Order: sequence, then C-alpha cells, then structure tokens
Amino acid sequence: MEAFFESRSRSNWSYDTLKNFRQISPVVQSHLKRVYLTLCCALVASAFGAYLHILWNIGGYLTSFACFGTMIWLLSIPPYQEQKRVSLLMASAVFEGASVGPLIDLAIQIDPSVLVAAFVGTAIAFACFSGAAMLAKRREYLYLGGLLSSGVSMLLWLHFASSIFGGSAAFFMFEIYFGLLVFVGYMVVDTQDIIEKAHLGDLDYVKHALTLFTDFVAVFVRILIIMLKNSAEKSEKKKKRRD
Repeated sequence: MEAFFESRSRSNWSYDTLKNFRQISPVVQSHLKRVYLTLCCALVASAFGAYLHILWNIGGYLTSFACFGTMIWLLSIPPYQEQKRVSLLMASAVFEGASVGPLIDLAIQIDPSVLVAAFVGTAIAFACFSGAAMLAKRREYLYLGGLLSSGVSMLLWLHFASSIFGGSAAFFMFEIYFGLLVFVGYMVVDTQDIIEKAHLGDLDYVKHALTLFTDFVAVFVRILIIMLKNSAEKSEKKKKRRD
C-alpha cells in the first residue's frame, strides 16, 4: 500500500495534469465526443422506454429478447450504414429501458428519491472511472480485461446455480455486489479499449457507445437494487421502533 501511495505522489497530480490530454490525439478526442454524445442519446431513449413500461406495462422477457436481438443486428451491419446503426442503437436502448422498467416502477413506488440518487451515483462513478482511464497511461488497465471476463463467467455460473438449486438473500446480494465491482472495472477497461482502438483507426462510435451503454445500465441496476434494499431495511426499522 505504501508503494502505491508513493507512486501516486511521485506522479505530481495537479490541475494541469487533469487538463493534460496530450497522449490522446485530436482525432481520438473528437471520436470520444461522438461516443459520449451518442451514449447520452441512448440513455434518454432508455428513459423513454422505462416511461413506456410505466404507462403500458410492456417490460418483460419480450423486451429483453428484443433488446438482445437489436444489438446483434446492429453489430452485424457494416459501419458505413451509420443512420441504420444509430436507429438500432436507440431501439435497443428503448427495449433495455422497458426491460428495466419494472425495477424503476418499484423504486418510484417505494421512494422516488432512491431512483434519482442511483442515477446520479452511477453518472458520477462513470465520469470518475472513465476520466481515470483517460488520464492513465495508454493500455495501463487493459490487462484487467481477462480478469473481468472471468468475473462475468463466474456471475453466469452463480446465476445458473442459484436458478437450479435455489439461493438465499445473502447469495443474491453477493451476486449484486460482485457484479457491481466487475462492471465498474469494465467502465475503466472499455474506456481505455475504445481509446486504443481509435488510435489504431477503429472509429466506430456507435459500437463504442453501445459498449459503454451496457456498462452504465449494468452498474445503475445494481446500485438501484442495493439502495432499494437499504431503503426497505430502514423503513422496517422505523416501523419496529413505532411499534
């Protein structure tokens, strides 16, 4: 731990360091602007999908399959068909929002402030970890990709085991916290991967926005579940005190 803090102190962090993007070329910076603008549009489309669920209760397995299908369709289309790919990205975002809609509807019924806090917390985490990936040395965190892939496969096996043998609440929360750790790591790794690919000439901003969108939603859902659980526990304690 001492070596870690010593290495950080030697790097002489300052406000000028935060403004230093010289290792990112102007072309890559322009590409990142398009990626994050497209990501913001996808998040707005996802919020619209959640609103549609609240109105007409459309979220479920069908919207999840539709989201997965539109993502595969998007990735199968060549990059030069830009308008079609952007439309598919927005459609997949709407389906994703509708799929998360039941959880959002539950949060609104319990405590709407939890929903706002979860989104703001996810946005802050995304900005901090993406910024850290941009300011770090090129390819510094890419080696974590293998560990994170192993983490995702572990999550899949845990979910498969719990669906067959059943799982406790503690086991479910372990999945949530472990998944949160994995996808926060993906925020850093995917940001550096996008930057490195852009330096090598891959300027497919639609696919890169889709990658960051899936990371954002995965972190948001887990933070929201954790905050809803904490809110429910607090309300139960208040009821017991009143009784």
